[in-house]
Amino acid sequence: MIEQYQPVLIFLVTFAVVALSARQIGNYFTRFELPLISGFLFAGMLVGPYLLGLIPEEAIEHLEFVDQISLAFIAFAAGSELYVKALRTRLKSIAWVTGSNAVVVPIMGSVAVYLLAPVIPFLAEMDSAGRIAISLLAGAILVARSPSSAIAIVNEMRARGPFTQTTLGVTMVSDVVVIILFAIAVETADALLTHVGFSAGFVGLLLAELLISAILGYIVARLLRAILALHVKRIVKAALTLLLGYLVFLVALEIRHRSHDIFSFELFLEPLLIAMIGSFIVTNYTGYRDEFLKILEETAPPIYVAFFTLTGASLALDVLVDTWEIALALFLVRLVSIFIASFAGGMAAGDPLAHNRVSWMAYVTQAGVGLGLATEVAVEFPGWGEEFATLIISVIVLSQIIGPPFYKWAIKQSGEAHTRAPHGKFDGQRDAIIFGVEGQSLLLARQLESHGWQVRLACLDESFIQEIGETNIDIREADLTLETLHDLGAEQADAIVSMLSDEENYRIMELAYEHFGTETLVVRLNDRAHTEQFHELGVLIVEPGTALVSLLDHFVRSPVATSVLLGQDPEQDLVEVEVRNPALHGVTVRDLQLPLDTLVLSVRRKDHTIISHGYTRLELGDHVSIIGSQESLEKVLLRFDEQFRPRITTGL
Repeated sequence: MIEQYQPVLIFLVTFAVVALSARQIGNYFTRFELPLISGFLFAGMLVGPYLLGLIPEEAIEHLEFVDQISLAFIAFAAGSELYVKALRTRLKSIAWVTGSNAVVVPIMGSVAVYLLAPVIPFLAEMDSAGRIAISLLAGAILVARSPSSAIAIVNEMRARGPFTQTTLGVTMVSDVVVIILFAIAVETADALLTHVGFSAGFVGLLLAELLISAILGYIVARLLRAILALHVKRIVKAALTLLLGYLVFLVALEIRHRSHDIFSFELFLEPLLIAMIGSFIVTNYTGYRDEFLKILEETAPPIYVAFFTLTGASLALDVLVDTWEIALALFLVRLVSIFIASFAGGMAAGDPLAHNRVSWMAYVTQAGVGLGLATEVAVEFPGWGEEFATLIISVIVLSQIIGPPFYKWAIKQSGEAHTRAPHGKFDGQRDAIIFGVEGQSLLLARQLESHGWQVRLACLDESFIQEIGETNIDIREADLTLETLHDLGAEQADAIVSMLSDEENYRIMELAYEHFGTETLVVRLNDRAHTEQFHELGVLIVEPGTALVSLLDHFVRSPVATSVLLGQDPEQDLVEVEVRNPALHGVTVRDLQLPLDTLVLSVRRKDHTIISHGYTRLELGDHVSIIGSQESLEKVLLRFDEQFRPRITTGL
C-alpha cells in the first residue's frame, strides 16, 4: 500500500520545494513591475519537462488533485467577489457593459480562432465541427477577468468614484458570467466533438445540468456555512474549505461516470459553477461573509503559488514556440473586442464619454479563472487539451502583463486616483505642523522645538488663540482646506500631527497624503472604529486609552528603556534618521564609525523592522533608530548632515 503512493509522495515533496522557490522568483518579478503570477508561471516552465525536467510529465499527472483543489478555491474566490450590496449603486452600467462584453468578446474571439484554425497545429487536421467546438471554448474563456488584480490596483491607487465602481463591478460579475458561458460551451463542444448534434433533448439536458449544478451549489453553501460556524482555528476552517472544494470535483466526476453507466448520456456538471454558486450564497445570504473572506485572503498566497507554478510546468513549450504569433493575434483581437463592447455598453448605460473611451483598459487583466478554465479543458479533453491550454494561457499571460499598467492609466485619466504625492527634498530644517491648540499640543510643540524642530500650530477657532495670549510658539488660524496647508508650508513639513475630531483628522491626513506626500503623519484617535482608514494612509495612531496602559506596562517591564524613550533621562535620547546619501548604500552598521556611546537599535526598511547588528547593510530610504547621549547624537547629526535626514526625535 505504501509503495503504491510512494511516487505521489516523492512528486509532492519535490513540487513543494519548487513552489517555495517559485514564491521567491515571483517576488523578484515584482521589482520589474510584473505580476507575481508571471514569476510563478516562469518558475513552473523552468522546472517543467521541457526545460530542466525537475517536474516530469508523470509528476504533472499525479499532481492533478492540486489543480482541482486550486480551481475550486478560485471559484470560491470568484463567487465571493459578487457582493450584491456593493454593486447596486452602479447596477445599470455594470449590467450593460458586462452584457455587451459577454456577447461581443466570445463572438469575435470564436470567429478569430476559427479563421486561424488552418495555421494552428492541433486545429489544422480537425473537421469543421471540431474547429467550431474549440473556437467556442476559446471565445468563452477570453471573457474572463482578474478581480484580484483589479482590486490590488484599486487599493494601490486608492481609487474611488463612479468609474472605479463600474469597472470593478464589471470585473467581478464577468468571472461569474464566464463560468456559466464556459459550462454551456463545454457541453456544446462535447456534443459537436462526439457528433451528437443539437435537438430539444440536448437543450433539455443542458438546462437539467445547470439546474442540478445550482442545487449542488446550494448544498455546498450549506456545508460552507457549517464549516464557518465551527469553533475551531481558522487554519482548520481553511483546510476543510479546500477539502470541500476538492470533493465538489470528485462528486461531479462521479456523477458523470455513473450517468454514463446508467443512462445513454453523460451528465456533465461544471464543478467551478457549483463552487461559485455556493460561495455566492455564503457571501450574500449568511452572516459569515467576513470570516469567509478572511479565510480566502489568508489561503490565497500558497494556493496561487501552487496552481500557477504547476500550470507553468504543464505548458507545452514546443507548441508555444510554434503558436506565439497566433497568441499575439488573439490577444489583439481580444483588445479590439473589449474596446467595442465596453464603449457600446457604456454609451447604452449613459456613462460619460470620457469614461467610455478608456474603460476598456480596465478589463484587459486575466488570471485565476481564465487559467483555471484553460487547465480544465486540458483535463477534460486530453487529446488536444494541453495544446489548447498552452495557446490560451499565452494570451492570458500577455493580458496579465499589459493589463495592470492599462488599468492604472485609465484610473488616472478618470481623475479617481488618490495616490501618495512625492515628498519634497529636505531643506535643512525639521518642520512640524500640529492641528489643534490645547495643553497637549502646546507641550508637544515646546518639546519638539527643544530638539531643534520648527513648529507651527494650526487653530480652527480664533477665540482659542486669544485665550492663550502671548507665546513664542507660532500659532495660526486655519481651516481644513488645501490652501491652508499650502499657507502653513505643508510641502516642506517633515511631520503633521492632528489632534482634532476623527473626521477632521482624516481630512487633514488625506490632503497631506495626496498633495504633499508627508512622510510622518500622526493622529490622536478618538474612536477605534476609524483605525483602518487611517492605516490605509500610513498614519501613525495614538489612542490615548490604550497608549497609557501600554506605557505603564513598559514602565513595569523595562523602566530604563521607557524612561529614555520618554526623554526622562537627561543623559540619553533616541533619534530616528533616514539614509539619503548614495555613498551609504550597502555600508554595514559597524563601518559607520559612530561615537562609542551610541547604539543603532533598529533599521526600518519599507514595512519591515530589522533588529540590527554590526553586519546589517544599509539601503537608501532606510530609517535608522539610534540611542545615545545628547552630545553624541548632536555629533552624529552634524557629522552626517548630508548622509542622514532626521525624521522623528522622541522625547515626549
